Amino acid sequence: MLHLLLLSVVAFASSAFAAFGFTKSGSNYVVDAGSSDSLVFTVNGGSCDITSIKYRGTELQASGGTQLSSGLGSATVNVESVTASSVNYVKVTCTTSTLTHYMVVKEGESNIYLATYIKEEPSVGELRFIARLKSSVLPEEYPYGKVSTTSGSSATVEGSDVFIVDGETRSKFYSSTRFIDKDAQCVYGGSDVIHVCVLATHPESSSGGPFFRDIESNNAGEATNLYWYMNSGHVQTEAYRTNVLHGPYILTFSRSGVPKLRDADTSFFSGLSITGYVPESGRGYVSGTASGVPSSFQTVVHWYNSAAQYWTIASANGAFTSPAMKPGTYTMVLYQGEYKVATSTGVSVSAGQTTSKNIASTETSRNSLWKIGEYDGQPTGFLNADKFLRMHPSDSRMAAWNPVTYTVGSSSLNQFPMALFQNVNNPVTIKFTLASAPSAATLRIATTLSFAGARPQAKVNSWTAKAPSAPTKIDSRGVTRGAYRGYGEVYDVSIPSGTLVAGENTITITSISGSSGSTFLNPNFIFDAVELFT
Repeated sequence: MLHLLLLSVVAFASSAFAAFGFTKSGSNYVVDAGSSDSLVFTVNGGSCDITSIKYRGTELQASGGTQLSSGLGSATVNVESVTASSVNYVKVTCTTSTLTHYMVVKEGESNIYLATYIKEEPSVGELRFIARLKSSVLPEEYPYGKVSTTSGSSATVEGSDVFIVDGETRSKFYSSTRFIDKDAQCVYGGSDVIHVCVLATHPESSSGGPFFRDIESNNAGEATNLYWYMNSGHVQTEAYRTNVLHGPYILTFSRSGVPKLRDADTSFFSGLSITGYVPESGRGYVSGTASGVPSSFQTVVHWYNSAAQYWTIASANGAFTSPAMKPGTYTMVLYQGEYKVATSTGVSVSAGQTTSKNIASTETSRNSLWKIGEYDGQPTGFLNADKFLRMHPSDSRMAAWNPVTYTVGSSSLNQFPMALFQNVNNPVTIKFTLASAPSAATLRIATTLSFAGARPQAKVNSWTAKAPSAPTKIDSRGVTRGAYRGYGEVYDVSIPSGTLVAGENTITITSISGSSGSTFLNPNFIFDAVELFT
């Protein structure tokens, strides 16, 4: 009995009073955070993979490793103790010919701080961090729950990433959040509810802008995977940034619920000799007023150049201040929602300075005869737009995808299709009545994303508009993965005088393409808004 009691005391002491630091065990490094909720992890000295993660004595690591991309294969790994501003750290540096990856532990914290400097996009694949964790311990996903849990699938719907589970379509892609909205993304479970989360500070070195979204988590059965995607080819609309530092980003371990990004502090990186890290003292700001965006829309201001991207949401009166930006010259963009309404070039940012720069919408007033939807860069309010982010178009919970006849003035907005699939629900017909015939008019068809070269061709009464040229190709699935944002092509159709008549009129919009595909992978585009104006 006394022997068992002594063992219990020793085990408790080991957990509660762990020794901060690292030790080498063969070719591996074992790092102890010295935290009250013990965090001990093991790094392979030849590959940089994390091969074991023990939190409060429980092994969380699944097979396959926690790693960059699908593993670096081999890397030069250096581990050292560092003291900066009287605080102790363990710093792991992994180097290959194309990147340097950092893992930092701050004494007493159950966190792994990470950052990744790249000279070029790594040859090993997508630039992502993936924590492969035991699904038996951490089966649940946050914030979207089961939509991305593919464990126990009974059938495959599409490719190797959309499945049926309990009669519902599921995919890791359905776990995505817009960059501008990101907070903690987590997996969790256990009798005392352990949360393992990724907190990513402003993704200045990624590509895609404020509305880009990518995979966050996936309980795939053999492991529950927690991701931070820095770059990928998933609906890629912007070149990757290179010779930049991605991060810091944080892998956190908690028994106190879901952490908040606003509480994260990574400023101590300034004292750790991290390649590419720019402290706040080396950054500048842009402030000003955004005008011309109706109050019903979110007003977003975005800055970008080849080295960085930033954004902020303007206040109700249009005032804004950017995040802390790296010095350079930027293009500045104004959005109403996600719809681009102004661009300004040559915005200069200097370290320690605030640049004053206003921006105003360039949208002009027009005589609108009718409008379906709003110019917000999203398929807001349309048929199935409330569902597609978290399920496949084939899901039984979706409303039926059929050709639609929409009558202006009597049909509801949610009867108009969010997407037009060439061989599924093509075309959409719009009927409307005019009190008098205009001499000429413009039909504007605003879209958000095209797949397989799809674009709209309009027929107005008996007159058929010229087929527009194919849009710039994005080599990635879209709506079936819950994606809707591409280049946002807007098609203006000039309707000749005499085409529209007093009384009843009909416009037919058809999805056309020289490509083909099966069911929901045949050419399609997503609507933003449709308007007839003079």
